[in-house]
Amino acid sequence: MTYLETAAQFYREVAETPQVGLCCVQSTPLQLPGLKIPLPMQEMNYGCGTTVHPTELGNQPTVLYVGVGGGLEALQFAYFSRYAGAVIAVEPVGAMREAAARNLEIAAQENPWFDSSFVEIREGDAFNLPVADLRVDIVAQNCLFNIFEPEDLTRALKEAYRVLKPGGRLQMSDPIATSQIPAHLQQDERLRAMCLSGALTYQEYTERITNAGFGQVEIRARRPYRLLDSQTYNLEEHLLLESLDSVSFKVAIPEDGACIFTGKTAVYAGSEPFFDDSAGHLLQLGIPAAVCDKTAAKLAAIKPAEIIVTNSTWHYSGSGCC
Repeated sequence: MTYLETAAQFYREVAETPQVGLCCVQSTPLQLPGLKIPLPMQEMNYGCGTTVHPTELGNQPTVLYVGVGGGLEALQFAYFSRYAGAVIAVEPVGAMREAAARNLEIAAQENPWFDSSFVEIREGDAFNLPVADLRVDIVAQNCLFNIFEPEDLTRALKEAYRVLKPGGRLQMSDPIATSQIPAHLQQDERLRAMCLSGALTYQEYTERITNAGFGQVEIRARRPYRLLDSQTYNLEEHLLLESLDSVSFKVAIPEDGACIFTGKTAVYAGSEPFFDDSAGHLLQLGIPAAVCDKTAAKLAAIKPAEIIVTNSTWHYSGSGCC
C-alpha cells in the first residue's frame, strides 16, 4: 500500500470504532450559544486545534472542509452559515462519510436551528477537490495536511488556492515539529497516519503555504501538542510537536515577499512624537504597533536603538500592517 492508502485504512478503522483522544485535542469544542455537539461527534474530534474562528465568519461564507472527520467542525461552520450547501465537506473514506452523515443527523435532532442540508458531504480528496475554480470563501482542514509528504502537501495547498475566491482564506490546524523528524519515523506509514511523524518544521510549513501563492499568513495559535520521547521512538533526544492554527489569505504576494503575522509589535522609543519610515508605517511614541515579521525586521534594522521589536506571541487577530 502507499502511505495514503495506509492513512485511509487507519481512518476507516477509527470511523467504525472511534478512538477518543486520538489527536489529543487540548481544548473543548468551541462553545457557541444554542449549539449542542452530539457525543459521537465529540468522540470523533480528530484534530489538533481549531479552524473555526468566529471573527472570520461574518456574512455567511461558503466553506469547503477537507477531511470531514466526525463532522464537528463542519457543524460549527454551519452555525455561521445557515443555508443549504453552505458547508461542502470533502472526504475520501466511505466509512468516515457515513459516520459524519449519521452524526449530523443527530445534530439536526439536537439543534433546532440546524438542518442537515447545510452540510453537503462529497466524495473526493485534497488533491482533486470536487469544486469549481474560485468557488468558496474558506477552505479549512484540521490535522490532515500534516499527513502528506512535502510534495503532496504542495499539491493540496495549490488545490485549495484554486477553489478559493480572491481574498479567500485557508484556515488550517496542523502539527509542526520543533526539529526535523528523523527518516525512520517519517517512513512509518502508521505513525504518519496518526499525525505523529509527517510534521514539517514551522519554517518549512509556512514556506510551503507562501510558495503555493498565499500572500498573507496569520498565526492564530501555537502550542505544545505531543512529545516523541527518545526511548519509545528511538531518538537521540526528545522531540516536541506543536499545534499550529493559521489563516492564509489568497492575496497577491508583495514584491518583497509574503507577510506572516506571528504577534510581533514594533515600539518607537525615540525623541519625536512619531516615527514615519516613508513606507506606510507610522509608529506613535511608546505605543506598540502590530506588524508582520518582515516589517518587524526592517524597522529594527532602520533604527536599532530607537525601535523595539517584541517577540512573537504566536497569536494574531488582525489590525496590523505589512
